[in-house]
Amino acid sequence: MLHSVHIEPSGIAFEVSEQQPILIGALAAGWRLPSSCRNGTCRSCICRLRAGKISYLIEWPGLSAEEGSEGWILPCVAIARTDLVLDQPGIASVFG
Repeated sequence: MLHSVHIEPSGIAFEVSEQQPILIGALAAGWRLPSSCRNGTCRSCICRLRAGKISYLIEWPGLSAEEGSEGWILPCVAIARTDLVLDQPGIASVFG
């Protein structure tokens, strides 16, 4: 199943499969999100989930319970379960 991901404040949107992390779906669509480790520990990709639901590929992503309750997520290990709205000003085109 595909879900749309809208990035604020840029207004960029792409679709992502429930079979891949949001970060990988963004890359497949031609968009680069900030990242480094891609395994949920470095927190380079941290952004705020404004709307929608996700689940994680790993049992404990590198977020505190407080951060999670405030809406912070790690797209490198997060899977979209519904359409999403993310607050991520650091998105860039992979084409320059």
